Amino acid sequence: MKVAETEIHGLMVATLHAFEDDRGVIREFFRASSWEEAGLQPVRPWAQVNVTETRQGTIRGLHGEHMHKLVGVAAGEALGAYVDMRRDSHTFRRVVTVPLTVGTQVLVPAGVCNGFQATSDDGCVYVYCFDREWEPGMPGEAVHALDPALAIAWPIPVDPDDPSMLSARDRTLPTLAELEGC
Repeated sequence: MKVAETEIHGLMVATLHAFEDDRGVIREFFRASSWEEAGLQPVRPWAQVNVTETRQGTIRGLHGEHMHKLVGVAAGEALGAYVDMRRDSHTFRRVVTVPLTVGTQVLVPAGVCNGFQATSDDGCVYVYCFDREWEPGMPGEAVHALDPALAIAWPIPVDPDDPSMLSARDRTLPTLAELEGC
């Protein structure tokens, strides 16, 4: 596994090792010892793992609950977008995008907003590992994925009124300017 730092403190991109033979490919989604060998303290145990099947062009997020996440795609491709909403961070409000392909993962620290747009023709299968179980109303920040202040270059144009491209909840998220104290 190879790990690279990003411009957001604690947001790490991992490229996974794959084992290939005549039958196909085996790729570890998570192995604690690989994280330790890369010099990172792995977040464990994972308390919840979600898998989403997302249509091409759809955006999910940007949500920054107070839990660590390990995210990646199991099939297809996506553009991952991350916004540091930790007010005490020296990278507060910084935005990073990461092209997500099978074998690329992102470790998202608690308080960093996470979102993605499915970009491949058949959409994508996106995997989220959480170190806490998700609960409605749990603490954290969220910001509107189409906020011009974020300047995220989503690769596929989005109709913000189309519920297949942006959920009702995500359409009502605040912009950075609307968030108190930002």
